[in-house]
Amino acid sequence: MSIRKKISTLVIAGLCAGFLIISAGQAWAADSPDLKQELKIPPEDRTQILTLKDGSTLIGRISAVGASEISFQTKLGELKIPVESIRKIREVPASTIRNGQYWFPNPNATRLYFGPTARLLKRGEGYFADYELFFPALTVGVTDRVTLGGGMSIFPGAGLDRQLFYLTPKVGIKSYGNLHWAAGTLVLKIPDVSQVVGVLYSLGTFGTPDGSISAGLGYGFVGRHLADKPMIMIGGEKRLTRRLAFVTENWVVPGGEAPVVSYGIRLMGEDLSVDLAFFNILDEDAVFPGIPYIDLVFKF
Repeated sequence: MSIRKKISTLVIAGLCAGFLIISAGQAWAADSPDLKQELKIPPEDRTQILTLKDGSTLIGRISAVGASEISFQTKLGELKIPVESIRKIREVPASTIRNGQYWFPNPNATRLYFGPTARLLKRGEGYFADYELFFPALTVGVTDRVTLGGGMSIFPGAGLDRQLFYLTPKVGIKSYGNLHWAAGTLVLKIPDVSQVVGVLYSLGTFGTPDGSISAGLGYGFVGRHLADKPMIMIGGEKRLTRRLAFVTENWVVPGGEAPVVSYGIRLMGEDLSVDLAFFNILDEDAVFPGIPYIDLVFKF
């Protein structure tokens, strides 16, 4: 199987299961505690983000809670805010407030482009993704140490028997501060191929979700036959601004094929990310800037 086909098969998942789990997640999120129970003075290392019913937001700390209003300390001074005008409130680490703005967590920290990082989703977290239009993906955190994804391709005009199916379990092995280790597998069912194929891999990620390097080894397999030599992946990400990051993912596969390299940007919101990148194979046929790539990830 060629490098290009191997790359394409890394991005498949199930739409129907995605809709079911997203709906369940939204229903779960809607079942939130009473707002008055959340109106409290936070610990010293926490900051609060207050969202009002008119859509505006305030960043600061509650200094006092009354029967009908709260005192909210901001950089501009203390404000008296009626409880009935508050839509929601949440606490975040004080370190995530930079120059008066909330730097939300990276919504897509468990993957680069196709390849994974060693980070895992928390139990109950998940994301629905769409890679290159025809490859939707669904991944959920079964536990804090086990992440599971899977689904199928949606090639137009192709019947169910002509689609690709896959599973992508990943297990956290160990964490030491900013160093994470994980192992997993990609299992593929390809039309006209009687045996399952895939990759068994192990990798490490060093750094924070805003700046890290990931590297790992993967052994391809067909049925029960495992490759003699591993493929190598190395990549990384660096957050440049609150909503923008640089991402690269690069592969070397056994058999003398040229390395695959990539580079691009990640546009981020609190629950959404969009990757715009270019992939290239470093041989005599390489064309600058490369093959365009796009994906969209919605975290829930």
